[in-house]
Amino acid sequence: MNTPTAARSAELLSTVLDPDSFVSWDEPPVAVPMDAGYRAALEAARLRAGVDEAVVTGQGRIAGRPVAVVCSEFAFLAGSIGVAASERIVRAVERATEERLPLLAATASGGTRMQEGALAFLRMTSITAAIGVHKAAGLPYLVYLRHPTTGGVFASWGSLGHLTVAEPGALIGFLGPKVHAALHGAPLPEGVQRAEHLYTHGLIDAVLPPDQLAGVAARVLAALDPPAPIADSAPAPASAGPVAPEPSAWDAIRATRRSDRPGVRQLLRAAASDMIPLAGSGEGERGVGLVFAVVRFGAASCVLLGQDRQAQARNPLGPGALRTARRGMGLAAQLGLPLVTVIDTPGAALSAAAEEGGLAAEIARCLADLVALEVPTVSVLLGQGTGGAALALLPADRVLAARQAWLAPLPPEGAAAILYGDPTRAAEVAAAQGVRAGDLYRAGAVDHVVPEQPDAADEPEEFCRRVGAAVESEVLALARVPSAERLAARAARLCHLGL
Repeated sequence: MNTPTAARSAELLSTVLDPDSFVSWDEPPVAVPMDAGYRAALEAARLRAGVDEAVVTGQGRIAGRPVAVVCSEFAFLAGSIGVAASERIVRAVERATEERLPLLAATASGGTRMQEGALAFLRMTSITAAIGVHKAAGLPYLVYLRHPTTGGVFASWGSLGHLTVAEPGALIGFLGPKVHAALHGAPLPEGVQRAEHLYTHGLIDAVLPPDQLAGVAARVLAALDPPAPIADSAPAPASAGPVAPEPSAWDAIRATRRSDRPGVRQLLRAAASDMIPLAGSGEGERGVGLVFAVVRFGAASCVLLGQDRQAQARNPLGPGALRTARRGMGLAAQLGLPLVTVIDTPGAALSAAAEEGGLAAEIARCLADLVALEVPTVSVLLGQGTGGAALALLPADRVLAARQAWLAPLPPEGAAAILYGDPTRAAEVAAAQGVRAGDLYRAGAVDHVVPEQPDAADEPEEFCRRVGAAVESEVLALARVPSAERLAARAARLCHLGL
């Protein structure tokens, strides 16, 4: 793999920002104690790099939208962060927060500046605190990890983005390879600290060259624009029950198991006007079997968590997928975006690895997070709704269900084996358990049954567009409801469901 050359800050900013839009926020670096040797090194770095510190800060525009930027300059002492550089970053983050600007950080650094020792090391906490305040204010923080990003930069402001992407081939890791070899007598395995490897393990969301960064950032910022106001006279979505005749429970279950039934990826292709895929839990797990993205359905932007039925045939949903889902819930809360979940699962992973990874606890945490989430929530029961994997993404302000979708604590064959010792009685058990969309509607667990005419697999495009339109309508209607009123209604509904 070719290793990129560390790009200069001016080059990156000219690539990413609109022409002639950058305005510097930099002031002369704060004074720090130094000996003559360090003073000479700083002066040489200024002459070599053409900047006065290892970071450049300011404001520009991306596709016309204002954005604050913090950009490393690797040519200045390998982009190392001392007290003066960290203070410049903190001031820029605080200004971005005060002016309510999204923040783009582009890192390229060897980490903490060794000439300044412990005090420079401690300033990692200062930067982290400022970014925490920025994110708590509901403002986006986007990170672009460039070659190389290591040490204290990767372990603080480089790893806190709402969205984190990296330069192709970039060296990214906690301990620089030279330091590792010096301390341990051997290098790390080849490729462990490359951007592509981090993406594979769900630690970053994408690998993008610099010339594609502006486009992705513009789409993310556009997704955060509030929807156009809805007239007060506009009617809220009406509850829509099942249309007779309803399928039998067993017919519905068989329909959702058809290999050609549209799933979440077909839904997004047909109904979403934009989708920005995200990846992984951020904790070393890829979240296989779960689609995680910022999505726009018409005028409604949202964070979407969707169970991919086809991927689950190879990799059943495990704890990593649920931890990825919880990252998505947190992202929605931090950015103030509605959350949409799409449920279509034959069930969670049944394995020793899933048990040891805390599957049951992650189901419980998903439920707790969803119940308490302050943003509007919509869940879509698209097809199969088997067990805890389905329930983990179900609680919401509004629940939609496809006509032939269903929800059950176990596959009906498993329930029949428990009740009668005979899995061939699955159809009988499914009918008795009230698993159908219509049954759930009558029990108050589903608000809207989306028609299939007569089967989603026979009209995939039309069905997916119908679901997308229903999601858009529900999200926009929920945005009109005062938060306290919506949360109280959700709590009342969930606490007394079925009574």
